[in-house]
Amino acid sequence: MPTDFRRVKKELQECAKDEALTGVSARLKNEDDLTQLEGKIKGPQGTSYEGGVFKVDIEIPDSYPFEPPKMKFSTKIWHPNVSSQTGAICLDILKDKWSPALTLKTALLSLQALLSAPEPTDPQDAQVAEQYLKEREKFEQTAAFWTSSYASESSSDEIVERLCGMGFGKDQVLEALDATDGDENAALEKLLG
Repeated sequence: MPTDFRRVKKELQECAKDEALTGVSARLKNEDDLTQLEGKIKGPQGTSYEGGVFKVDIEIPDSYPFEPPKMKFSTKIWHPNVSSQTGAICLDILKDKWSPALTLKTALLSLQALLSAPEPTDPQDAQVAEQYLKEREKFEQTAAFWTSSYASESSSDEIVERLCGMGFGKDQVLEALDATDGDENAALEKLLG
């Protein structure tokens, strides 16, 4: 059964409607392709993820909504249920507990809830889960560090200023940021490389 693109469009509108309230959003990566989306999740208050905005790659499969969307974090995150290497997510509603009654918005809200309440006994990343269970304070510090390093939504002016402050020319910095879609860490690697 082919994807119901009217439903996808409606779900995108639903996400946009109360984005400020929910802290989750989804947008098309390319105006001509309703199968490739980018979700964003604000880190929940009172967690090590607070202040971060995490990007999620979303792929709509051919049989959506009868099959779950394929989601993975494109922003690096330190969490027991997310691979620190690939961004793969361990969440039941993205696998066997999916229902056609669920939506992109409910899936993103479930990911946001997972940030507040990790499931270390069903991990995607065993190393992170072990740290969560045995060294909670170190886990919280690492998660907060990764949030500030990878999920900080600094203004582009601040990023340019920081990189120029490291001794790089403004044109060089702008070129590197442009080549890396504004990713400060990737731009820095490019500048150093």
